[in-house]
Parts: sequence; structure tokens; C-alpha cells
Amino acid sequence: MHSTAGPRPSAAAAPGSPLRGRVAVVTGAARGIGEALARRLSAAGMHVALLGREAHTLHAAASSLTTPSLCVEADVTDQDALDEAARQVADRLGDASVVVANAGVAAGGPFRLTDADLWRRVVDVNLVGSANTARAFLPQLARTRGYFLQVASTAAFGSAPMMSAYCASKAGAESFAQALRGEVEPDGIAVGIAYLHWTGTDMINDIDDHPVLRALRSHQPWFARRVHSPDQVADWLATGAERRAAHIYAPPWLRWCQPLRPLFPVLVSHVARREMRRTPAADLAAGTGVMGAGGRADWEAYTSVGRGRTPPPSP
Repeated sequence: MHSTAGPRPSAAAAPGSPLRGRVAVVTGAARGIGEALARRLSAAGMHVALLGREAHTLHAAASSLTTPSLCVEADVTDQDALDEAARQVADRLGDASVVVANAGVAAGGPFRLTDADLWRRVVDVNLVGSANTARAFLPQLARTRGYFLQVASTAAFGSAPMMSAYCASKAGAESFAQALRGEVEPDGIAVGIAYLHWTGTDMINDIDDHPVLRALRSHQPWFARRVHSPDQVADWLATGAERRAAHIYAPPWLRWCQPLRPLFPVLVSHVARREMRRTPAADLAAGTGVMGAGGRADWEAYTSVGRGRTPPPSP
């Protein structure tokens, strides 16, 4: 684990923000939504701790912040590393008032062809990593009567074939946050769940390699196929954090999908079965593996250091 304190100019932005002068922690902050959210929270006047696996990209992300910041290279599946990160945050910036469990990876392809360790790694990062993050920072959030935000996904609404680990982990993360909410409310801690749809991160750059996922997206209404930028999603997340929202929908129209959730597994299965019948098995297997540069960086670090195995070829 490596940490570096960023510059400490006085923030001039967002004088009326309830977040101004408080401390935020964002996991998975090296790129994508995490990086964009760190910038948005800094613009709101928050001091920001950026946690992630890639030291160089973390420092690059922190270089654009206008408020005090801290970079900590840590694996969210390592509880000791997160406990040490929490200590550094408290020592360098102060107790966290907002903690965003954003770190996430994805793997695509048929379950039976997916490396068992890779499948488990997706669940460990997305679900166990969120629980580890909460465990490390709940004492600070209790002192600040703060806000814990769990980044989930519409993958929790209707599980898509070819994405079993990701969907299972996001459904689990949603359930974890719901359970945690009732436990920590007496301590003054609010828990929010963010439901993200198609977001323009490197994770979905590989989506056209997966025929079933491509078909699922193509069968959605035109407005549901729209890909939102990480900056737009970060705005929605930061606004929700300011309001201590129980649920954040990115995009906002997703809130109207909640009552329809019992229908989604049936609809998804119908489209998926039709596409899988018409797609050669070799094409279904072609995109098996880690999705996105962030996921590949995590998997390579895990296999080379944690497991000593050769990473599978990138999709």
C-alpha cells in the first residue's frame, strides 16, 4: 500500500454545499466513475481520499483536484489494507463523512468457461470489497453521523446470462446495503444505494464482444440504450450524497422501474434464450474474460502477486 497527500489549496467552490470542508472516501477512484466522482466531490469543497489498485492513475486523478486529497493504493478485498487506509485518512484528512463503495470489476462469458478464480474475484471485489470498506470506515462514519453509498447496478434488476458473477455480486451488494441500513441508522449513519445503468467507462467497451449482452441492449427502449458519461453519473451520485438519499438512480428515470422488477428476469431470459439459440457456441465463448482496463489491471495484480498465476488473455 502506498499513499501520497495531494496539494492543500483552500477550496473556493460550492460555498453552500453541505459537503464543503468534510472528508470523502471513494474506492475504485483511479478511473471511470470513481475518478469523476472524486473530482465532483472536490468541486463541492470536500477533502477526498482516493483508494484504488493503480498508484500512477490514482495520482493522475488526484492531480486535478482543488481541495486537500490523499491517494492510497489498496485492494478492497484486503481488510488489513483497508483498515490501514482508514487510519491514514483519519490522520491526514480527518474522519470521513461520505464513503463511496464504488470499486468494481466485471467478467463476461459463459459460466462454465469462466476461470473459477476470476469468477470468485469479481464477487470478492464487488461484494466482499464493499463489506470490507464499510467495516473499515463505519467507526468514522459513526463519529461524523455520515453517509455510506453503495454503488450497485441495474444488473441487480434482471440477471443477464454471460455476466453471472457481476450480476450476482451487484445483487448481493444491494442486499448487503439494505441490511446494513437498518443496523447503522441508530448511529446516525445513512446508507444509500446507487443504481447505475449504461455508463461510458472502459468496462462496457467490450460489450460488443458478447452477443447476448449486445442483443439485450439492442432490445431496450431507445432512452434505455443511452450511454451516460462518468461525469454525468458523478453529478447524480454527488447530488444524492448531499441529500443523504436512500436511493440514487443514474439515470433518474430508473426509479420508475422499481415496481416492475419482478418482470425483468422473465424479459431478460426471453431475449437471452433467443439470442443464444441463434449464436454459435464459439461466438458465445469468444468474449470470455475480464472486461475493461481497470478489471484487467486488478486481475493482473491479483494473479501475479496474490496467486502467482498467469493472467488469462484479454478479451
